[in-house]
Amino acid sequence: MGETVFITGASRGIGAESAKAFAKKGYKVGINYLKNDEAAQKVADEIASFGGTCLLVKGNVASLEDMQKNIDEVTEKLGKISVLINNAGIAYNGVFQDTSPEKWDEIFKVNVNGAYNTTSIVLPSMISEKRGRIINISSIWGMTGASCEVAYSASKAAIIGFTKALAKEVAPSNITVNCVAPGVIDTDMNASLDEDVLTQLREEIPSGRLGKAEEVASLLLHLASKDSAYLTGQVISVNGGFVL
Repeated sequence: MGETVFITGASRGIGAESAKAFAKKGYKVGINYLKNDEAAQKVADEIASFGGTCLLVKGNVASLEDMQKNIDEVTEKLGKISVLINNAGIAYNGVFQDTSPEKWDEIFKVNVNGAYNTTSIVLPSMISEKRGRIINISSIWGMTGASCEVAYSASKAAIIGFTKALAKEVAPSNITVNCVAPGVIDTDMNASLDEDVLTQLREEIPSGRLGKAEEVASLLLHLASKDSAYLTGQVISVNGGFVL
């Protein structure tokens, strides 16, 4: 039987494509999602259609209790988690002065505390096994900052610091921790942008197009593989040359 991967926020976008990609490679996939039962089931049905193995678990990454329940269920039914992908995240577009304390807290609870919650639960088993892969999803805006996205940029920058520090700490246990910072990817998160903005972005990206979720998923597979055993603490940006 294949190894087990747990992916947060996997009912759509990068998370969904990653769930399918890992399942095709023989991984047993724990699919965490929060709200959209229909979208999550669609991912599970597609995985089942090609003979893959997955388990849907519903929970809020911002809740340590939810994540404990999710991870316990995945571990019980699919086996010990050897790959953790902290993908779940939320964004907010608005000037800093309009960012309420409640919105700021919400973004950090999901984007940063979520990664803490899952990692703190999975890590003891990885240390005991002396192996594991932790992959955190940041953003180019965590690297450069984005006007009118201060809270989002700050939370994604925190993920980069989290990645680098934890990588140093757990490397002696043969656990790698890496960060993927996607550029503008053609997902639901960017679907709300009007066509003029998308056209301008395409013109600014040297590759001349938005990225695909499948392209990010391909990198995640590589980072989870044995070939990446010496690659840790790195921030890899899939952005078509948008940020260099």
